[in-house]
Amino acid sequence: MSVMGELMFFLGLQVKQLPDGIFISQDKYVKDMLKKFDMESVRTATTPYEVPKHKSKDEPDDAVNVHLFRSMIGSLMYLTASRPDIMFAVSACSRHQLEAYSDSDYAGSHGDRKSTTG
Repeated sequence: MSVMGELMFFLGLQVKQLPDGIFISQDKYVKDMLKKFDMESVRTATTPYEVPKHKSKDEPDDAVNVHLFRSMIGSLMYLTASRPDIMFAVSACSRHQLEAYSDSDYAGSHGDRKSTTG
């Protein structure tokens, strides 16, 4: 076993060892994430989560790059390791990633393969 010095980084977390205790942060990860998604010049908001206006089903949705959205959500989920205060907002955003549907009777109507139970 060799002495490698004081621990500075561990699994992407910055570690600070002080007499009061051990503190973790992800400052470098946040800066890299902002650069990756080209959001370095974005202004901050005083309210972290604004309740959106609900659209009706007839209104067209805005075009969204699904892969970019999933990448952002994944990065934010990793960030919640040191920032539990953003967990509610991240989970609210991740809720809209995928909508799954299931046929409860496995297409019981053999003619048109539609659900017969509703």
